[in-house]
Amino acid sequence: MNVIAVIPSRYASSRFPAKPLALLAGKSMIQRVYEQAMQVKGLQQVIVATDDIRIYEHVKAFGGQVQMTADTHMSGTDRCAEVVAAMSDVDLVINIQGDEPFLAPSQIEHLIEALKKMDGQGIATLAKKIEEIESLFDASTVKVVFDKLGKAMYFSRSVIPNLRGNEKEDYLTNGKFYKHIGIYGFYRNTLLEVSKLNPSVLEISESLEQLRWLENGYPIQVGITDLETIGIDTPEDLKRAEDWLADGA
Repeated sequence: MNVIAVIPSRYASSRFPAKPLALLAGKSMIQRVYEQAMQVKGLQQVIVATDDIRIYEHVKAFGGQVQMTADTHMSGTDRCAEVVAAMSDVDLVINIQGDEPFLAPSQIEHLIEALKKMDGQGIATLAKKIEEIESLFDASTVKVVFDKLGKAMYFSRSVIPNLRGNEKEDYLTNGKFYKHIGIYGFYRNTLLEVSKLNPSVLEISESLEQLRWLENGYPIQVGITDLETIGIDTPEDLKRAEDWLADGA
């Protein structure tokens, strides 16, 4: 199968403008993500998709493959879809977040294997067991529940499932909870279809794009990883990542 990775990357961000070009231990965020993706076994191509000439020129300068896309896209999913729409020979598309510089190549390989279980159509993503109570009750940590076959049932910023009759401090003792890791794999035909869907009621309620796909009947296979990731949404997150690197991580 022809498997490619697309890294959507935009310059504008309300919480962290110019984030893709921000330096982390002397190397830009987008370069770190690109280099991690290039280590993945089974990928035929890695492409940065951007609407900003500064990012385009930077990726070209470090030797990466990059494509300019429209500046009207509302999500990274739509930006990925524009790239692969003209690539009829592609089978699977991995959408790698441009703010996950520590995403392990093995996690992406695990995602590819989960996607291959979908039989020609569908979406795959990753989740990790939550082990800290602060993370469980943090609305910025997206939670996911899935069935016995690993198919996602729901994603939420709230705690799911609710443990009736339990105090907050007892949740991790009496239940299992999983945080969603925002990396996706798509069959090409599925990606092109979901990029044409209108925002859904549940998506708007939770501000989670993946609920649009579930609400429209697209199955999402969830692969479980034991590896932690460090997403960078704010300058404060970047500082924590620099400290993490400095500590020898």
